[in-house]
Amino acid sequence: MPRLDEDACDLVIRNGLVVDGSGAEPRIADVAIRDGMIAQVGSVTRQGREELDARDRIVTPGFVDIHTHYDGHAIWEDRLNPSSFHGVTTVVMGNCGVGFAPCKPHDRDRLVSLMEGVEDVPEVVMTSGLTWDWESFPDYLDRLGERTYDMDVAAYLPHAPLRVFVMGERATARDAATPEDVAVMRTIAREAIAAGALGFSTSRTLNHRARDGWLTPSYAAGERELTGIAAGLADAGSGVLQLISDFDTVEPEFAMLQRVAQSSGRPLSISLMQQSHAPERWKSVLQLIDRANSDGIEVTAQVAPRPVGAILGLEAFHNPFSFCPAYGAIEDLSFGERLQAMRDPEVRRRLVAEFPEAVSGKRASYWRLENMYPMADRPDYEPLAGDSIAGQAKNLGISPVEHAYDLTIAEGGKRMIYMPTSNYVGGRIDAVRTMLANPHTLIGLGDGGAHCSSICDASFQTYAMSRWAKGDDGLTMAQVVGKLTWNNAKFMRLADRGLLKPGMRADINVINPDEVGLFAPEMVYDLPTGRGRLRQRASGYDLTIVAGVPTYRDGLATDELPGRLVRGSGYRR
Repeated sequence: MPRLDEDACDLVIRNGLVVDGSGAEPRIADVAIRDGMIAQVGSVTRQGREELDARDRIVTPGFVDIHTHYDGHAIWEDRLNPSSFHGVTTVVMGNCGVGFAPCKPHDRDRLVSLMEGVEDVPEVVMTSGLTWDWESFPDYLDRLGERTYDMDVAAYLPHAPLRVFVMGERATARDAATPEDVAVMRTIAREAIAAGALGFSTSRTLNHRARDGWLTPSYAAGERELTGIAAGLADAGSGVLQLISDFDTVEPEFAMLQRVAQSSGRPLSISLMQQSHAPERWKSVLQLIDRANSDGIEVTAQVAPRPVGAILGLEAFHNPFSFCPAYGAIEDLSFGERLQAMRDPEVRRRLVAEFPEAVSGKRASYWRLENMYPMADRPDYEPLAGDSIAGQAKNLGISPVEHAYDLTIAEGGKRMIYMPTSNYVGGRIDAVRTMLANPHTLIGLGDGGAHCSSICDASFQTYAMSRWAKGDDGLTMAQVVGKLTWNNAKFMRLADRGLLKPGMRADINVINPDEVGLFAPEMVYDLPTGRGRLRQRASGYDLTIVAGVPTYRDGLATDELPGRLVRGSGYRR
C-alpha cells in the first residue's frame, strides 16, 4: 500500500450514489471521513487509511429514529437492536410519556407496571435490568452518559414519571394538578432541558394502561398542566413536544394542543395513523396540521411507512386462539408445555369449537382469520385477501379455523402470523402514501425496544428503503432518505447529523439497493433473566458507520461501540 501522507482521511467511500438527506437529487460522489466527521463530499483526491468502493451502492446519512422506547435497554444493554440492524445511528427514547425518570424509590413499581402495560416490556426484565442509581432526570441522563452504545441515544422527559414524581398517588388517581404542582413540573421540565433532554412527551390515549389496568397518569392532564410544562421548555429556550392522542373529538383536541404549542413557541409532534374504527380521521388531523403550519405554528405528524399490526404466534404475546376460554388453562405454561398441550386432540377440539365466539368488542374488527396472514421468510406487509388464513383455507378446501390451528403449532410452534390493525383499511396502503408525501410528516412510530412479544416495527427504515425509495410510486429516493435522516434530525434540533456534507457527523449507511429488505421477525431470548423479544434482521446493509467508526459490516456487528448520549441544544451544564 502506498505511504499515506498526513492529510490522509480515515475512510473514503468512493463512487457511491450519494443521497445526502437534504432532498437534493442523488449524485455519484465520494465521501471522505476524518476524525469522526465528514471531511469532503465530491471528487476526493486524498487517500484513505481504508477505502471502500461503493459502486452500485447507495450512500446515505445514518437514520435518525425519533420514536423508540429503549429507556431500560440503554441501562442494561450496549447494542440497541433491532434498530441497529436497520441503519439507525441515533435513537430518541422516552416517547409517549413513559420512562423511568424522574422517580422516587417508592414509585419504581408504578413506573415498571406502566411500562409493562403500555410498551409490553416484561416486569421481571425491568426489575432485573434497571439499576435505579438515579432519582432526578438529570441523574438518569448522567447514567446514560457513562455508557457506550452501537448508536447515539437521546431522551425526552416523559410525562407519567414527572407527574408521579410531583403528585404521588394523586397522579395515578388522575387528580387535576394544582397550580403548585404545575409550577414544580415547569421547573423540572426546565432543568431537564438544561440537562440535555430533547423535549417533553405525553400520552392522551385510552390505550395506554398499566399491567393491572390503570390509565397512564398523563391522561388526566388538562390544558393548564400541559401549558405549564411547555412553559418550562420555553424558559429553557429549547425542546420539542411529542404526544399521542385518540383525537375522539378532532377539532377541540387539536385546538387545545395548538394553543399549548403556540403559547410556548415550541414545536409539536403528533402520532398519526389510519385506524380501522375511524378510517377517515387521519385526514382531518393532517388538514389541521397543514393549517397550523400555514399560521406559523410548527406541528408535524409522526407516521409509519407501512401497515402496523401485531405479530401472533405461540411464542408471541398472543396467538389466534389466545382469547378462547379453554386457552386460559394453558396460557401460563412454558412455551414447550403449551406446544405439547396444543398437540393434544382434546385441547384442539375445544379451542377450535370456541374460536368463532372468542373475540368481541373493538378487537373483533380486526381479530378475524380474514385479517391474519402467515409470514414468509421474506414477509409481505401488503398481503392480498387470498394470502390470509381464511383465503388460504378456501383455496385448500379446508376449515379456516383448523388451518389457523395447524399454522399456530407449525414449525415447532415458531411460525409467525401478521395481523394488521392500522394503515391498511380495506387492504389498501393509500393512506400511508398520502401521509408520507405530506411535507409536515416525519417517519417515526417504530417503537424500538417496546412491544417485546407483540409488535416488531423497529424495521421501518429498511421497509421504507425497500418499498418507497424505488422512485416508482409517487415518492423519490431523495424524499424518503430525507424523511429518515435530516427531516427528523432537524425537527429534533440535532443540527450536527442527518446530512452528508462537510462538517457534519460521520453517521453513514452504505446500502445495496438490490438486496435491501427484511426477514421475518423471530423470537430471541436475550433480555435480562433470559426473557424473549421479537427481533427482525435485514439484508442489504454493506456498512453502517457511527461517528466515523464502522459498527456493522454486512449486517454483522463489529467490536466498536462509538455511540454516546446526545444532549439537546438546551444543554447548559
